[in-house]
Amino acid sequence: MLPLLAALLLGCGNAGYYAQAVGGHLAVMRATTPIDALLHDPADDPRLKSRLQEAQAIRDFASRELALPENGSYRNYADLGRPYVVWNVFAAPELSLQAKTWCLWMVGCVSYRGYYEQHAAEELAAELREQGYDTYVAGVPAYSTLGYFDDPLLNTFLRFGTPEVARIVFHELAHQQLFVKDDSLFNESFATAVENEGMRRWLAANAAPEQRAVFETQRARKAALAALMQAYRERFHVLYEADGADSTRPTVEQRVAKAALFTALRRDYAELKASWGGYAGYDPFFANDLNNAKLVSLALYNELVPAFEVLLTQQDYDLPQFYQRVAELAALDKAARREALMQLLPAANEARQAQGRVTVIVPATKGISRGKSAAQ
Repeated sequence: MLPLLAALLLGCGNAGYYAQAVGGHLAVMRATTPIDALLHDPADDPRLKSRLQEAQAIRDFASRELALPENGSYRNYADLGRPYVVWNVFAAPELSLQAKTWCLWMVGCVSYRGYYEQHAAEELAAELREQGYDTYVAGVPAYSTLGYFDDPLLNTFLRFGTPEVARIVFHELAHQQLFVKDDSLFNESFATAVENEGMRRWLAANAAPEQRAVFETQRARKAALAALMQAYRERFHVLYEADGADSTRPTVEQRVAKAALFTALRRDYAELKASWGGYAGYDPFFANDLNNAKLVSLALYNELVPAFEVLLTQQDYDLPQFYQRVAELAALDKAARREALMQLLPAANEARQAQGRVTVIVPATKGISRGKSAAQ
């Protein structure tokens, strides 16, 4: 491992950034303890042991029932003593949804910059704001090393409860199953589709009816919010970049129109929240500075998920066959991959409408930004 890390540092111009990344990850790995050892230690907290046992059952389920990689990931545990493992910085120009990207060794270019210390992320965000960018710093409870290391179970997501542990483990193992360099939208949408199918199966096998009902309610809220945000990304895109009258507006007028759109977004979110009976789980996202960086940070987790779900349906929910079909898409060039998935969105709309769901997925206009977050 040490020669690999040395090559990483020496081969990249931004040695300072990579040094904190390597040092941060090694600190995480040094903090790990095999879960089996913790379960057999009489001095450990019984509540922690119970959660770890549940997590190991989830890990076994992931490989046995979802055909996800069987390896040492999530067989160790680390308490980092903080709420997040990393903090990601997102940035977009003041009048554009074209996310700022950074190119990273092994994963390609992504629309985020991750730091193991929050103050470092905030410092970069401040620098970018001075350059005229909208910025957003998001805490991340988990990330994947794509199988290069045995990713540990962390207190940063164990604290959220068993269903959330299942969701994250399925999502991150999906990245180990398949990952395409330089295509964050493809990677995250695929992993989210696997996560959704994994949760459907895991809840059916392990959860009480009331737990399944709670999860379905949460999923419906998440889908409704995703549809709202995508609709507004389209409206912002028209304002900023599309051909037409709006694209020729002076900067001052665009700023006024931008502010008006964000006001409308907050109003529509308030109406959506009211339809949920006042559920306030998304309030923190809307309470602080709502800007272009926040819009692009959410795009990749939802935009192509319905297309992958149609693809899964076409494979009769056979996950190994689904993985093979996705691998065939991954072998295409980026434009062809995107086009193939876009062609599946009308079928996704028809399926949703047949189920009584009125959400319509609008294919992204050419040029809309693509984001990447390691959060899920």
